Amino acid sequence: MMLNLPNKVTIIEVGPRDGLQNEKLLVPTDIKKQFIARLKAAGLQEIELTSFVSPKWVPQMADAAEITAHCLDEKIRNIVLAPNRRGIERVYSTDCQAVAVFVGVSNSFNLKNINKTTRDSLTELKPIIRELKEKGYFVRACISTAFYCPYEGKISEKDTIELCREFIIAGVDELSVADTIGMATPNESFSLFSKLKAEFTETLLTAHFHDTRKLALANILAALQAGIDRFDTSAGGLGGCPFAPGAAGNAATEDVVYMLERMGITTGVNLDKLMSAIEVVIPHLSRKIETGYYRLYAQTV
Repeated sequence: MMLNLPNKVTIIEVGPRDGLQNEKLLVPTDIKKQFIARLKAAGLQEIELTSFVSPKWVPQMADAAEITAHCLDEKIRNIVLAPNRRGIERVYSTDCQAVAVFVGVSNSFNLKNINKTTRDSLTELKPIIRELKEKGYFVRACISTAFYCPYEGKISEKDTIELCREFIIAGVDELSVADTIGMATPNESFSLFSKLKAEFTETLLTAHFHDTRKLALANILAALQAGIDRFDTSAGGLGGCPFAPGAAGNAATEDVVYMLERMGITTGVNLDKLMSAIEVVIPHLSRKIETGYYRLYAQTV
């Protein structure tokens, strides 16, 4: 039986933002700049650079303005995250033209994360999204806890799809749908993304998997079968969520690229150069890099 596979996949590198935000050690700003520069050199065309959030709650992102000013590149899509009006106003003071906003499907997660219900968050974001689109910004909506929530358990597909629908009506360009705590299984991945792909034919759909239970690659394969050809990944498997207990790192860029390229799917990412990017940040991390591809690489250097 032949697998239903695309010829090409787009990797959205989230390491500098989603990957580093949960690191216990503060990574120096210059190291972040080098990390981003090498990710670009590896061929990554869409990168989450940083987030304009309160340094009180996420001190790792306190240098967001400097990172944005230094790392913007007209040749790629540079994305910054801004969770609210205050963050958006800070984005307006930069030259960045791509913004990510986020809402959790789970009310409990949303309250823990930004002290607002899902409905209140959406109500606040809708006029902001319209404003961003009027100003010519690319808008990416990150849908957290799309499968499971650490506080509420399993999330219904109906609720996830309805939240996605509201964001699309509001005018977003992309939906990044996340298995925030890494509990989804391949059949759940295939089911949800098949439904999203069938309904939202004109919107960029991106799958975002965490590897908490070592199912990220299996879930990506299932999403590929559902017609998804965009995936958020993090170099070195970095990541986690400070408001999602138990969430491990993101799907590792190197593991995903290796799998896809071996399957004959083009990613445009050079693995050797990607390893060079990871090496830059490793000395400043609080934990070891233990992804499958990196372990093999480390044995040869």
